Amino acid sequence: MSEDIKKTINELHIYEKKLLQELEKNRDVTPDEVAEITGMDIKSVMSAAGSLASKEIIEVEKDIDEILSLTDDGKSYAEFGLPERRILDVLVAEDEIPMGELAAKSGIDKKDTGIAIGWLNRKHWATVDKGIIKITDVGRESAEKLGDDEKLLKYLFEAESTIKNELDDDLLDGFKLLNNRKNLLDTKKNTSHSFKVLSKGKDILDVGFTIQEQATQLTHQQLKDGEWRNLQYRPYDINAEAPKIFPGKEHPLRRIIEEIREIFLNLGFTESNRPILDSAFWNFDSLFQPQDHAAREMQDTFYVKNPLTCDLPDDEDLVKLTATVHENGGNTGSTGWQYDWDEDVARQSVLRTHTTGVSTKYLYENEPPFKMFSVGRVFRRETITYKHLPEFHQVEGIVGAPGISYQNLLGTLKEFYKKLGFEVRFRPAYFPYTYLSTECEVYLEDKGAWIELGGSGMFRPEVLEPLGIDVPVLAFGLGIERLAMIRYDISDIRMLYKSDIKWLRELPITNGIDL
Repeated sequence: MSEDIKKTINELHIYEKKLLQELEKNRDVTPDEVAEITGMDIKSVMSAAGSLASKEIIEVEKDIDEILSLTDDGKSYAEFGLPERRILDVLVAEDEIPMGELAAKSGIDKKDTGIAIGWLNRKHWATVDKGIIKITDVGRESAEKLGDDEKLLKYLFEAESTIKNELDDDLLDGFKLLNNRKNLLDTKKNTSHSFKVLSKGKDILDVGFTIQEQATQLTHQQLKDGEWRNLQYRPYDINAEAPKIFPGKEHPLRRIIEEIREIFLNLGFTESNRPILDSAFWNFDSLFQPQDHAAREMQDTFYVKNPLTCDLPDDEDLVKLTATVHENGGNTGSTGWQYDWDEDVARQSVLRTHTTGVSTKYLYENEPPFKMFSVGRVFRRETITYKHLPEFHQVEGIVGAPGISYQNLLGTLKEFYKKLGFEVRFRPAYFPYTYLSTECEVYLEDKGAWIELGGSGMFRPEVLEPLGIDVPVLAFGLGIERLAMIRYDISDIRMLYKSDIKWLRELPITNGIDL
């Protein structure tokens, strides 16, 4: 006995042995017969067969028989004739029939007349000319003999059912015709299996084996009374590959958003948000962005037609102060933008281009001191590329209190990025509504490079004065998709929105960062 055969026999399940034993007695035994002889249920028999087939011990052959029978409509046609046959019987005597008299003379239902005319034409039994149905020579020849479809109708009516594969050629042609008609044939599939012992199975049967119940688990009573010593145990292959499990988990983008939220909440920030549809007043004007700024052009911003406009704030002083700051700087010491501010432009409806409008609304509605953050979707008219999308996520944070300075800004950012797992450095930058301003760069060890990840700064007086804020306010933000690209080492931002189930499954559930 070869070691391979010996090992295979030892690893056979008792159900596999029972099936092999029955195949040794009768190579033509069916699954149902095996189940009846051995007392196994049919599911266990087929499971054992599948396992033996995977080990190349037997081969499982699958046969599918189509059982044909007539529906109630089919039986009616078999008994009284197909609609086109009943019309043909009338045409043989009269040569032609006006379509209006078709139902009355043939005795068929009006709902069947359209079907009957179609099949008369398809079988070349008749033609229709100016509302008159006329018999053809083919129709006269067919009047004395049944068509293949009619033969099958008659056969099934008498036999009640038959196996499709047992039909002769004429009846098979009839099946093709009847099968093209609705609700005449009832087709059911009957699946049967047979087994064939392969050479490896023959070797196992030549060697032989014993069938003995095997224990797969122990009970408390067996351990207590010592019965476990007399049991035969089923062997297990501890090196066998286990199936991969793909548990449900958060989308990677959602995971990063929740991570950022947790960081801010742990730092004592309050979360705020606003709808994605906003007025140009809150999205642009409240941030001291001039109404002729390039960012307001339609090629950069999505303007909404419905609603076409939004209401300005009810506070007239807020609107007036905002206009004054734009026009001449108000009491900020600035000269403003030196143009006539237009309320109609401020009323325009836009899909927000950043979350900073959430910050200015929060500043207007709350008294300092405060620490607030917001996470949400923003929209810009970008061409979709490997690094740009017209819709993405942004996180925004502000801190306002007496004595807040640029040093507090850098310290807050350093702590935030540290909790994200990054070393951060700062360099000067320009943003329309902050001064001083800085960009944050994080260091990627695997790439050996510094990557820009976010912007920040101190809100300008032109932003704060109309909102009634008389303390310094620091602000910062970053694009979450860019952070996700770094975190998951992807070079195409579109990957975050693709339904790539393989990539999503293989991403680790945790990111390894302690919050």
